[in-house]
Parts: sequence; structure tokens; C-alpha cells
Amino acid sequence: MMNIPAFASPSSNSPQSTKRIVAIAGATGLVGWEILRGLLADDTVAVIHALGRRPLGVQHPKLTSHVVDFAALPALPPVDEVYLALGTTIKVAGSQEAFRAVDFAANLAVARAALAAGARRLGLVSAMGADAHSRIFYNRVKGELEEALSALGFHALVIARPSMLAGDRELLGQPVRRGEKFALSVSTLLRPLIPVDYRSIAAADVARALLARVPLAQGKEVLLSGAMQSK
Repeated sequence: MMNIPAFASPSSNSPQSTKRIVAIAGATGLVGWEILRGLLADDTVAVIHALGRRPLGVQHPKLTSHVVDFAALPALPPVDEVYLALGTTIKVAGSQEAFRAVDFAANLAVARAALAAGARRLGLVSAMGADAHSRIFYNRVKGELEEALSALGFHALVIARPSMLAGDRELLGQPVRRGEKFALSVSTLLRPLIPVDYRSIAAADVARALLARVPLAQGKEVLLSGAMQSK
């Protein structure tokens, strides 16, 4: 059983007078876990529905964990807002098709289900370089998802585009990515020389940015990596 540590700066400045009901998909990932921590610490959030492919391993009075098949997603309970943090890599997924099934199809399925359940606000963890017309497959899939979500008609759509994520994957039971670890080390050494939007960013910073903006946003907002950096 995983303990929930304290999370700084809950979004207590939400303009909504009633308690919020929130759904999150991908709470076992680096950013998703930080979003979950923030939601659990936020007194304006009454209920959290966490959707995942395996049990979450966390207990909290306002948290319900749902094990689902994203390819055949059931109807969701009523929700006010939804956070999408599902993601993988082509190496882990095994193929481009399997990668797209997670990063595009599963996220879009949750968004549609949340919209049908009453959600009017959505926060997405995307990536720097997301572009539906990119020649790079990863960036193209991220961009296609952003375009698909933009067409759904949410009252507020907040897209976070982080650069390389920094966080403790081992703590979350995720495989260590040796290439990522090396790149983060180099990024730390060369940080002053790297443009701000392309510096590595802590997963907690991305989560805080989304948690701050989703309850307040009007229309579509894109948060670039540099703007989300805490330091």
C-alpha cells in the first residue's frame, strides 16, 4: 500500500462554489501521480475517480480506483473535470501501433467518456514538440491527440507540454530508463545553456501547473515547459 505524502499549493483558489468531482487516467505515471497527490490534498475536490489498467494501490476516503479496459471503456460516473496523463514509449509498448493505442486512443476514449459524464474541463499531459504534422512519429501522435481533444468542445482545455520529465520512476515501480537517466544528468550540467522550454522539468511542476489552471481556464490554453518551471 502506497502512502500519500503532502502536496504543496493545493488549488484552493478554485472559483467553483461546490465541491468538484474529478477523474484522472494515468495516475501511476510520473505526472499523473503528482496530479493525484494534489487532488487528494485539495479541499475543493470531493471525489476522485482514478482509471487505470491495474489497481492503484492507494486508499483515501475520496478516492475510487477503477480497473478498466481503455479499448472498451464503460460509462463513467458523473464528473466535473478530467486529467489525462496516460502515456508510454514505443520501446515499452512494443510497436508504433501499440504506442498509439495508449497515447492517442486511450486518452481520447477517456476524454469522450468524461464529456458524456458531464465533464467540462480537461487537463492533458502532452509533450514539447507536439505537432499533428510532424515527421517524428511521437510528436505527431501527441499533436493529433491535442487536435482531437480540441474538437470535442470542452469548456476549458489546458494542455501541458513538458520537456524531458524528471522524477523517481523506481518509487512508482516503473522500469528505470537508462538513456533518460543519462540525458537528465547531461541536462543538469548544461542547464544554463539550454533554452528554457527544453530544459528537463520536474513532474511535480507539470502537475502543479495543470492543477492551478484547469479549474480557472476559459477555452484552450497551452502551457509550455519553461512557463511551468518552478526554478
